[in-house]
Amino acid sequence: AEPGPSQFWCEAGAWWIKFEEKVEDGGERWSTPHVPALRLHSLFELRTCLQEGTVLLDLGASLPYVAEKALSAQPEAWEPELQDCLAALLLRQPLHRTTMAPLRVLTEFSLAPCRGTPGTTAGAGMLLMPLGHLRNRFKKKLLPGAEVASIMVGEVDFLKKPFPVFIRLREAVTLGSLTEVTLPSRFLFILLGPHAKAKAYHEIGRAMATLLTDELFQRIARQAKHQEDLIAGIDEFLDELTVLPPGKWDPSDRIPPSRCLLSPNKRYPGGRASTTFAGSCGGSHEELERTGRLFGGLIRDIRRKAHWYRSDFSDAMHIQCLSAVLYIYLATVTNAITFGGMLGDATANMQGVLESFLGTAFAGSIFCLFSGQPLTILSSTGPVLVFERLLFSFSEDYGLDYLEFRLWIGLWVAFFGLVLVATEASQLVQYFTRFTEEGFCALISLIFIYDSLKKMLSLAEAFPINWHYRADDVTLYSCTCNLSGPGECKLPATAPAHTLTLAALSRAQCLGRGGHLLGTSCQYVPDIALLSFLLFGGTFLCCTMLKRFKSSRYFPMGLRKLVSDFSIILAILIFCAIDATLGLETPKLLVPSELKPTNPMRGWIVFPFGANPWWICLASVVPAILVTILIFMDQQITAVILNRKEYKLQKGAGFHLDFLCVSLLMIVTSVMGLPWYVSATVISLAHMESLRKESTASAPGEQPEFLGIREQRLTGLMVFILTGVSVFMAPILKYIPMPVLYGVFLHMGVAALNSIQFTDRVRLLLMPAKHQPDHLYLRHVPLRRVHLFTFIQLLCLAMLWVIKSTAAAIVFPVMLLALVGIRKVLECIFSLHDLSWLDNIVPAAARKEAEGKLHMKQEEQESNADEEVGDILGAVLFCSHPQDSVVQGLADTRPAGGRLSPPRCSRAQTCARSASCRAPGSGCGRPGSRPAGAAAPWHAGRLQNSPG
Repeated sequence: AEPGPSQFWCEAGAWWIKFEEKVEDGGERWSTPHVPALRLHSLFELRTCLQEGTVLLDLGASLPYVAEKALSAQPEAWEPELQDCLAALLLRQPLHRTTMAPLRVLTEFSLAPCRGTPGTTAGAGMLLMPLGHLRNRFKKKLLPGAEVASIMVGEVDFLKKPFPVFIRLREAVTLGSLTEVTLPSRFLFILLGPHAKAKAYHEIGRAMATLLTDELFQRIARQAKHQEDLIAGIDEFLDELTVLPPGKWDPSDRIPPSRCLLSPNKRYPGGRASTTFAGSCGGSHEELERTGRLFGGLIRDIRRKAHWYRSDFSDAMHIQCLSAVLYIYLATVTNAITFGGMLGDATANMQGVLESFLGTAFAGSIFCLFSGQPLTILSSTGPVLVFERLLFSFSEDYGLDYLEFRLWIGLWVAFFGLVLVATEASQLVQYFTRFTEEGFCALISLIFIYDSLKKMLSLAEAFPINWHYRADDVTLYSCTCNLSGPGECKLPATAPAHTLTLAALSRAQCLGRGGHLLGTSCQYVPDIALLSFLLFGGTFLCCTMLKRFKSSRYFPMGLRKLVSDFSIILAILIFCAIDATLGLETPKLLVPSELKPTNPMRGWIVFPFGANPWWICLASVVPAILVTILIFMDQQITAVILNRKEYKLQKGAGFHLDFLCVSLLMIVTSVMGLPWYVSATVISLAHMESLRKESTASAPGEQPEFLGIREQRLTGLMVFILTGVSVFMAPILKYIPMPVLYGVFLHMGVAALNSIQFTDRVRLLLMPAKHQPDHLYLRHVPLRRVHLFTFIQLLCLAMLWVIKSTAAAIVFPVMLLALVGIRKVLECIFSLHDLSWLDNIVPAAARKEAEGKLHMKQEEQESNADEEVGDILGAVLFCSHPQDSVVQGLADTRPAGGRLSPPRCSRAQTCARSASCRAPGSGCGRPGSRPAGAAAPWHAGRLQNSPG
């Protein structure tokens, strides 16, 4: 029958925005995005459609014109009456399922029937509909340049055979209300026919939608010149399919999208990556290539960074930078107070909190303005503090002036640093592999965790808890002030001694008058220690949960991202409010309010001669060498960690320029008696994490793509400027409880520790093999070798911790350097294959590996030379009932390791494509061929009734 006024096109309950979404029963809810599972037979039927149907390439941009060309392509196959019916049917108005309110409900844009033919104004009028009528919330999630493809399938009574048409427009244009999303269209696929078997046309349409969302097939479809090119594209798609047996898996199960997908370059036959080696080589920065000239590397760093200097400030104009400034500022202030207090205790206040504040502000600001990697945060570090403590003890034991002795050491360190910069010694960081980086990063992270817990335990000692308290004995607890005894204060005769109790005098007044406290409750402070631990743990948990809030299912993506960016600030504000509401006297952040040295016996300038003998300037060379090694290792290991390839930094590193800035700052801080500063690993990593950029446009179900770090100088500069003016912000900062800041410290330490592979491998030691995650290195390295490598790293970490914590700390810089030597020895224990997955390969071994891989590649090319043909060949293993087999639809939606469950991935991931079966007699054949007994595509006798 001819199409009547009640007929129209409507969405068949599914759409693809990279992944498939279906309409649930009831039509009011879309499913979660999932990997499409296709019937194997539908792919063969689709291939037959393209092979025997009409393929029109590079047509004009008018839908009536497209319909006319599709019908005139085979005029002998269709009678004029059928052509009129088909034309009227193709120009019917569509009915879309769009997004409204919280649910996507069925909404009609226009139900006015199209009674005309391709040449009437009714059909053209549909194309001129205002685009504002097509509302869609997903358009903002799509990448710029995204296009939409329309797949129109249905059953009609007036056709005796299928009518398949594949159309590619010359230019992508918006086809009015044909598509729900107001985006240009380039591809159309039309399939009309008589009543067929259940959902036959629908499954073919799903197969075409899956193909058009495959990036490799898209390339072929865009560049195809002939019909055979599209067939070759389907054959290549079939080469990569993974067939799931029907009795082993429920086709109604929805496979969630994997977090890591193969890129088209790795899937492409010419760009297939080998998984024999991980192929990672440590320190492959091109800026580390030796120039052979004095200061050659420094000059190259300066030239490279001068090009980006203007953008280093303009790129900071983003709200994310505000969150980073507040977060890192509070971390820096806390770190300055913590290390300043420890320096004061270790040096008899020759360096204290005020010197720590001023030194941090000055050194950090200069470094952010002129360094090669301004994302680095300078700070006093644990290893430097250990050396300062040893140096002060040595000076006290031998009657030397500490600051003058330290001045000469600092001047020699600056001189040695200039020599290292001139000779391009930073090139040696190529030998700092993951083994060394993770050992140092784990040590610093554990120091942060240990110090935060130690500070909390010291609060418990300062505000002790009465563990023997009994509610029934409340009348026995008392505390009174006793002024009698040798220290009794002279008081007026009119004041009876027995009235001088705690009710009249406070604790401070009692102790100030020479009295002492008597009673069973005097040594305890109720509630403060308990509340401090609650604030400490609550801040840590809140920081962790809010940071992960971006990946939760609650609230819109924009709000989740904003909460995640300001997670640390929100956690601090929440628990500051809780502390203020309860009103207990928890220890608060105390900032010096006067600009004067902590020790009144010293000034702001340290003179090189006077207090110590003249030969001290020469004897200080020996400790200066140790400090130089410490500063070089501390600075460059942190720089290597921050400039890893996975951070996708675009402006490059500046190893030589960074070390020059640190060396020159040693002169200023030594002359002024300020602490020495070097890159702080944990705070710098936190700074990097707070500036992560992710794609705002992502298809439903697709993980946001990590785009890199927001590289600029302004956040670090503002952090250190605020640190400097914190002296004048003491009235505001005094409301921040110290347990809250210790909780932030704990969060930074744990976050940095969780960011390294070493932590994952330590967890493997406690897991049975069947419960271990599917890390990629576990597929290529035996488990016992992984455990051996982890055990060696644990021994090295324990050795560093013991040396740092004992009197042998003077050799700590040498032990850091020894990690490089230990890593070299590991090449005698592990093969290059194992080290390539567990670690990076040092340059010498990397060259040998590259030569071996090149030789293997040449042999492989020679062995496969006879098998290469011009067309894309492939083979698929047929089941006895191919129409019942389920195919995982997209090769690039599989987990990168090729395993369906669990959908996990590791940091470095490659995958070999599944090998095709070409064994004779095994049921394998050219896609499109059928084994005996298989149903022929488009068998009219088997077509059944199904919804359109």
